[in-house]
Amino acid sequence: MASHRKPKQRNLTGSRSRTAATLAIAGAASVTTLTEPGHADPQLTAAQAQAKVDRLYQEAETATEGYNGAKEKADAADARVGRLQDELARRTARLNTTRNRLGYLATAQYRSGGIDPAMQLALDSRPDDYLERAGFVDRMSSRQAADLHTLTAQQRQVEQLRQEADGTLADLRDSQRRLAAHRRTIEAKLDAARKVLSGLSAAERARIAAQDGTGAAHTGPSTPGVNRPPGAADGGPSDGTAAPGAPSARAARAVSFAYGALGMPYVWGATGPSGYDCSGLTQAAWHAAGVALPRTTYTQINAGARITKSQLRPGDLVFFYSGISHVGIYIGNGRMIHAPHSGAPVRIAPIDQMPFAGATRPV
Repeated sequence: MASHRKPKQRNLTGSRSRTAATLAIAGAASVTTLTEPGHADPQLTAAQAQAKVDRLYQEAETATEGYNGAKEKADAADARVGRLQDELARRTARLNTTRNRLGYLATAQYRSGGIDPAMQLALDSRPDDYLERAGFVDRMSSRQAADLHTLTAQQRQVEQLRQEADGTLADLRDSQRRLAAHRRTIEAKLDAARKVLSGLSAAERARIAAQDGTGAAHTGPSTPGVNRPPGAADGGPSDGTAAPGAPSARAARAVSFAYGALGMPYVWGATGPSGYDCSGLTQAAWHAAGVALPRTTYTQINAGARITKSQLRPGDLVFFYSGISHVGIYIGNGRMIHAPHSGAPVRIAPIDQMPFAGATRPV
C-alpha cells in the first residue's frame, strides 16, 4: 500500500540576525559576507559597481536617519510612560486613601447606631451621581462632603492619567515598529552593497575602501582619536583646541572634537564614543562644545541660523542630498569631517563630492 505522507516544508524565512555595531562593508584587501558569497552583476563595470554601492550606502543612511528619529521618539515615549505610570500609582494611592477615609466614617456611623443613608449612597454609587443629588449633600457632614468632592476629582485625574498613559504606550509601540522596519531596510541595503563588493577584484575593493563611497579619496589620519600635527596639510587645529576662522569658541571646540574622532568607525545609530553615524558625530561634537543638537539630520538643519555656502566657517553643519540624509562638520577650505557610511571611518572630505542641500550655524 502506498503511503501518503505530507512532504516536509523548508523554512524559507531564515533566522539570520545582525547587529549594527558589527556591520563592516569593505575591507582594504578583502570583503567578508555574513551570508553566502555574493556575485556582482557581470555586466557592471567597476565604476558602475561603485556607483551602485554608493547609492545603496546613501539609501541605507536615509533609513538610518529614519531609525534615529524613531529611536528618539521611542526613547521619549518610554520615559514618559514611566513617568505617567509613577504618577498614576501615586494618585491611585491618594484615591484609595480617600476611599478608606470615607469607609472609616461609614463604619463609625454604623457602630454608633446605623449607617447614614447618604453615606450608604456615597459608597454604593458613583460619587458623580451622588453629588448631582444636591439634596443628599445637606444631610452629610462638611467633612464627608469635602471627601466626596476630593474623591470625584481624584477619580477624574486617575482616569485622565490612564488614558494619557495608554496613548503614550501606543505611541511607543508605533515607534518600536518603525524602528524594526528601518532596521530591516538598513540591513538589506548594506547586505546588497556587500554582495556587489564581493564580486569585485581585491584591487577594486581596495580602491573603494580608500574612498568614502562618493568618488573622492579621503584624507586624514587612520588612527582613531589622533589629531594631525601642527601645520599639517589638512589645515587642522595646531593644538587640539583652536580652529582658525571659527566664528566662536564653541565652534572651535566642536571642530576640535571632530578632529579627535578621525579614524573612528561608522556605526549606524551610534553617537559615540566608540563609533558614530553622520548625525551622531555632529551631535557629539557640538555637545562637547556645550550645545545640544537634535538627533537627526532633518532636525539638525533647523537648529541654529541658516547660512549660504559662501558664508561657511569652521564648525558649521553642512547637509547633503534632497532628503537631508547626510551631514558633516565644516572645517574650512571647502572640506568637512564626516562619518561617511558603514565600512568607512570618520574622515576629511571635500563638501563638493555630494549634492549640497544647505548649511546651518549652531548657536
